[in-house]
Amino acid sequence: MPPTYLLARDHLQRASSILQGTDQRSLEIRVIIDRTIALIDDAPMAPVARQDNVLDLCAYRRSRL
Repeated sequence: MPPTYLLARDHLQRASSILQGTDQRSLEIRVIIDRTIALIDDAPMAPVARQDNVLDLCAYRRSRL
């Protein structure tokens, strides 16, 4: 999971724990935050792009077929 997702999830978890009120609005906000955290956890991660300049000859050959 990208570091930004981890940071966002951490901030949302903190916000959820701060909202301890029992009023209806606090409960609704906590539910929204918890659903957002679940969506972040379920988000498919894109493959990490290579950071080097090495050519994968097998992948190149497959792409040419």
